Amino acid sequence: MKERGWEACDVILITGDAYVDHPSYGAAIIGRVLEDAGYKVGIIAQPDWKSDADFHKLGRPRLFFGITAGNLDSMVSNYTASKKPRRTDDYSPGGKPDLRPNRATLVYTNKVKEIFPGVPVVLGGIEASLRRFAHYDYWAEDVRRSLLVDAKADILVYGMGEKQILEIARRLRDGEDVKSLNQIRGTTILRSDLKGFEDAVKIPSFEEVRTDKDKFNEAFKLAYGEGDPVRGKPVVQKHGDRFVIQQPPPLPLITSELDHIYGLPFTREWHSIYDKAGGVPGFETVRFSITAHRGCAGECSFCSLFAHQGRMIQSRSKESILNEVKLLAGRKEFKGTITDIGGPTANLYGADCEQWEMSGACKNKQCMMPTKCHNLKLGYSKSMELWKEVMAIPKVKHLFIQSGLRYDLLISKESDEYLEALCENHVSGQLKVAPEHGSDAVLAAMNKPPFKVYEQFAARFKTINQKIGKDQYLVNYFISSHPGCTLNDTLELAKYLAQKHMQPEQVQDFIPLPMTVSSCMYHTGKNPFDGKPVPVIKDYRNRQLHRALIQHKQPKNRGLILETLKKLNRMDLIKLFLGEPVKRGHS
Repeated sequence: MKERGWEACDVILITGDAYVDHPSYGAAIIGRVLEDAGYKVGIIAQPDWKSDADFHKLGRPRLFFGITAGNLDSMVSNYTASKKPRRTDDYSPGGKPDLRPNRATLVYTNKVKEIFPGVPVVLGGIEASLRRFAHYDYWAEDVRRSLLVDAKADILVYGMGEKQILEIARRLRDGEDVKSLNQIRGTTILRSDLKGFEDAVKIPSFEEVRTDKDKFNEAFKLAYGEGDPVRGKPVVQKHGDRFVIQQPPPLPLITSELDHIYGLPFTREWHSIYDKAGGVPGFETVRFSITAHRGCAGECSFCSLFAHQGRMIQSRSKESILNEVKLLAGRKEFKGTITDIGGPTANLYGADCEQWEMSGACKNKQCMMPTKCHNLKLGYSKSMELWKEVMAIPKVKHLFIQSGLRYDLLISKESDEYLEALCENHVSGQLKVAPEHGSDAVLAAMNKPPFKVYEQFAARFKTINQKIGKDQYLVNYFISSHPGCTLNDTLELAKYLAQKHMQPEQVQDFIPLPMTVSSCMYHTGKNPFDGKPVPVIKDYRNRQLHRALIQHKQPKNRGLILETLKKLNRMDLIKLFLGEPVKRGHS
């Protein structure tokens, strides 16, 4: 600030992550967007919340504090699915844990409210975005109020946030009171009355959803139905004598807007103060990767992308991506490999629907389930053209696609050329896909296609690799203990894996994230859309048994496998899972 001659910052951003000036880090994007618009921006990364000192370092901002827990919900950052403290944190210097508080957004907001009374506080990031209404909290095992209410902040930005933050900054700069910011898309506000929001969709109150699980599901279903930027209406949820009001989502960024953001002057490095700690581990996975698009039309039950980035795909131009590749290729540490060009789902780059712009995404019809809608046009030709031009850039030796792919979009004839080009030139020996489970009942609860679709894809992948003479493999991701899953369902999956000699390493124990369909099912035991009962696994021991079945080849799981087989009266499967009969009296 002294070098720049600043007496004060216009905006100070506080983040729970170490600061990395790269477009895959939310605080970096918001900071650069504000800077590009002419604002003086300061950033306080991972402040020590047990003291006031770090919060004082940049003084009092002229306009507002912007607060985010970081790229992940702080509870996900700090705890495993079994609620044990994590030993490392990829978004902290040297991977050191315990550098961000639990419920970081709440803690940071309380601090700045105490130290700088009267300064507006704007919440953002994934933690705030997914906790904007009353929500089930897995770690508290309770329904909590909207984060906006608990934090006593002035306004909450949900979604990616660039448009919202610029409008908030402009209006505060022009002298408006923060309590008058009533009509900004992609924000949530707290008001004492509903003046101006008479036509909003009213969902059951916090008090109702906390005590009535059917009301909880009703609230979720109503809010979910308004999650489209074109046709969505404001949504209101009463908390006590006040109203949490969610404005409709922001309109999707057009290609030129997205290009401009990703073309901002990011240094693409962690802050130098982290050098002694060895840097920030999470950055290494994205250092030479490129975000090509945002949004996902998949609507998987366990995924929060619908609530955060939306269903409409927003893609960068080929020229913008090529410029970023050239920039990366010119860096001294570049070794010749672009590790990824992708997004939430790599093979949705360039996808489009003629109805999105005028009508939005369909309310009562999904883009990809039960099968791909004929109106969803895939951008495979754009991807292949992009790949060829990337490989023609000097110093680029390899381009791998490492984001997850929707395998159900790779089984039809229209994907032949794309899949062959992918396998021939852009797979590093292993391709990541996510069958998630083997039971069609469980997959239906996940809103994923039947297992036969995965098998169809796996066969195509094998055939194409044989054709091009490559020895390449699928890395399969599975979710353990998802709602809708019984022990018998997982046993059938384990039998399939054993018979196919598959030993999955990538298994995620289910975590019910706020504002997801799966979280509703976990909390209420019912599907929020049709009200049908859903079996749910909540106790730790049973969750262990499910995971052990999927990873039955691991020696540490032997005892758990025996316990499960006895429980299900399926001791006939001992040889299949453990390779040998168990002697009488031995466990």
